[in-house]
Amino acid sequence: MSFRELGLEESLLNAVTDLGFETPTIIQEKAIAALLSGKHDLVGLAQTGTGKTAAFGLPLLQSIDADAKKVQGLILSPTRELCVQIADDLTKFAKYKKVKNVAIYGGASIEKQIMAIKKGVQIVVATPGRLNDLIKRNVIDLSDVKIAVLDEADEMLNMGFKDELDFILGQTTDTKQTWLFSATMPSEVRRIASSYMTNPVEISSGQANKTNENIDHQFVVVNHRVRYEALKRVLDFNTDIFAVVFCRTKIETQEVADKLTKDGYNSDALHGDLSQAQRDRVMAKFRDNTLSILVATDVAARGIDVNDVTHVIHYQLPEEVENYTHRSGRTARAGKKGISIALVGSKDRYKVTQLERITGAKFTEIAPPSAEEICEKKLVSFGVELKTTPIDASMDRYTSKLNEMFEEISKEDLIKKIASSQMKQLLEYYGNKKDLMTEGGDERPVNKDYDRYFVNLGKLDDLTPRELKELLVDHLGLNADLLGNAEIKDSFSFFEYKKGNVEAVEAVSDKLEYNERAVRIELTKDRPKQRSGGGDRGGFNRGGDRKFDRSGGGDRGGFGRDRNRGGDSRSNDRGPRSGGFRSNGGAPRSEGGASNDRRDSSRGGERGAYVPATPRSESPREGGRGSETRSPRRESTTSTSASSDRAPRKRSTSTSSRPNLGLRDSSLTY
Repeated sequence: MSFRELGLEESLLNAVTDLGFETPTIIQEKAIAALLSGKHDLVGLAQTGTGKTAAFGLPLLQSIDADAKKVQGLILSPTRELCVQIADDLTKFAKYKKVKNVAIYGGASIEKQIMAIKKGVQIVVATPGRLNDLIKRNVIDLSDVKIAVLDEADEMLNMGFKDELDFILGQTTDTKQTWLFSATMPSEVRRIASSYMTNPVEISSGQANKTNENIDHQFVVVNHRVRYEALKRVLDFNTDIFAVVFCRTKIETQEVADKLTKDGYNSDALHGDLSQAQRDRVMAKFRDNTLSILVATDVAARGIDVNDVTHVIHYQLPEEVENYTHRSGRTARAGKKGISIALVGSKDRYKVTQLERITGAKFTEIAPPSAEEICEKKLVSFGVELKTTPIDASMDRYTSKLNEMFEEISKEDLIKKIASSQMKQLLEYYGNKKDLMTEGGDERPVNKDYDRYFVNLGKLDDLTPRELKELLVDHLGLNADLLGNAEIKDSFSFFEYKKGNVEAVEAVSDKLEYNERAVRIELTKDRPKQRSGGGDRGGFNRGGDRKFDRSGGGDRGGFGRDRNRGGDSRSNDRGPRSGGFRSNGGAPRSEGGASNDRRDSSRGGERGAYVPATPRSESPREGGRGSETRSPRRESTTSTSASSDRAPRKRSTSTSSRPNLGLRDSSLTY
C-alpha cells in the first residue's frame, strides 16, 4: 500500500515524496489508516525506529485548520532531543501546508518559546515539565486541543512525569482524541490509557518489549577490570563504525567519553548535566556524521533519531528490559541492518538468557577481538582504501623523483613501509597485547574509585538494584551520579558510592526506619577474594511483572519511582506494608546531577507520609517472619553489631493481575 492509498491530502503527499518516502512502514500503514477513518482514540505499540513520528504526525497535520491561529494539536515527549526531533519532522511534513509548530522544552530560553506561542501556532510539541510551567503562568491555552499525542509514554512515566501528565491532560477537553504510542506497555501506561481514552483502537507492529528483527544481537563476556579495553577493541575491529555507546550514569558516560577522546577516538558525551546548547552541539555533530562515537545515558539518548547508526554498544547492560529495547532501537532504523553488542561479566550471563526469553531475540556470544585480528582487519581496510584511491593526474610531475628515490626498494618492502607508516600507532599499541581475560577470578566489579557499603535490606523486602538506588537518592539525599553498582542478597544488600564521601553517607545512615526496624548502612572493610554460595541476583526489573501477588494491577509500590503514587498496598504473605519507611531527619536531596533526570517521589500517596522515627528496641520485631533465625554470611563491616534483624520467608509466587485494554491483535501478550 502507498501513502496515497492511505488517504493523505495532496500537500502532505508532496512533502513525503520530497523526503524520499515511498512505502509506509507497518505502524504507519496501520495508524494512518485508522486515524483518518474516524475520530477515535488510539493505542499504538511499535518498536523504536519504525517511523512512529510520521504515523501520528501526518494524520495530525491533516486534521489541523491552518486558518485558525490557536493550539489544536499537542504532542508530549519525554526528552528535549526527542521533542526537537518531532518538531523538525513536523516542519518537513508541513512543507506545503501552512501549519506552524513550536518545540517547548527545558534548558532553552523560555522567553523565546513564549513569544512563539503568542505569535500563533497550531501544534505544540513539549516536554511535560516545561509545558506544566507555561500552563501555570497562563501563557498557553489548551482548551481548543482536538488531538493529544503521548509519544514514548512509557519513558515519560519512568522519568516521573505522572503528575505532570495528569495535570496537562486535565487542561484539555473531554471531547479530544488521544493517541498513545509506546515501545513497551507497562501497567502505568495502561492506567493512562484507561483514564484518558475511550474505547481506543489498538494497533501493533510487534509484541511488547520485542526488538527490531533487523538487529544482530551479540554479547562479549569480559572481566570488569578490562571492560574499557574490550570497548576499544570492539571499536577498533569494526572499521567505519558509527555507534552509540550506552552507560548507566552521567559520571560514567563522561568518563568513558573523555577516555576515548584522549585515546584518539572521535567521540563525545550526551547526558543530563550538559547545557541545552552543549547537547544541541553534540547532536548536530552526530547527525552530520562528523562525530563517529556518541557516549550517552539512556534518558539523553531518547531523541537520537539517526538512520545510519551501525552499532549500539552496551558498556553495561541496563537494569530494565525496556531500556535494552530502546537502546538497541537506535540502530537498524528505517529498514536498515544494525548490530547491538553488550559487554557482560561472566556472572551476568543469566541476564542475557532473560533478555532472550523476554525480547524473543537470539543473542550470539562473540570473543573479544584479539590484537592480531584487529591489526589484520585494519591493515586490510587500509589496503582496500589505498587500492581504490583514484590517481590524481597532477602527480605525474612529482613521481619521477619518487621513482628514483624508491628504485632500489622492492615492491614488498615498499608496501610494508607504507603500511608501517600509516598503522604505526595501532601496531605499537597492540604489538604486545594479549587476549583479554574473559573468565575466572573475582567477577564482581572491584572499582578502586568507590567505597562499598552494607545495608540491611534485601530481596525479602522486594528490593531490586534500581529501587535500592532510588531509596538512597529519594529518601536519604545521596547523589545519584556518585552511586556505583548495587548487589541484592536475600536479607541484605551492598552498594558502591564514590570515594571521599564516607562522612556524607554516615551522616544519613541512621535516618530511616522500615516497618519500625532500623535501616542500617555501614562501610565494609575487606572484600572477599571470591564469592561464596548464594548467587542472589536481582536480574532485570520488569516493572509490573514481578512474581508475587499485588493489588492495583501490578503497580509497583515500595521504592519504585512514581510507579504508584496512589498508595496501593502490596498484598503478599509477609503482611501489608503500611507504615513503610519512616524518616528521621534525612538529608535533603542533592543539588547535583541526581536532580536532573529524576523527579521528586514524595508527592502524595502512602510513600509521601514520612514521620520522625520513634524510639525502638534493637531486638527483632515480633510477629514478622516467625521464629526462624538466620545469620547470613557477608563481608566484614566497620560495625559488628549490625544484623539483618529478620529471617527469610517463602514468598508468594502468584502473578500480579494486570488490566487488559482488550487488544485485538492476538500477538500482543504481556
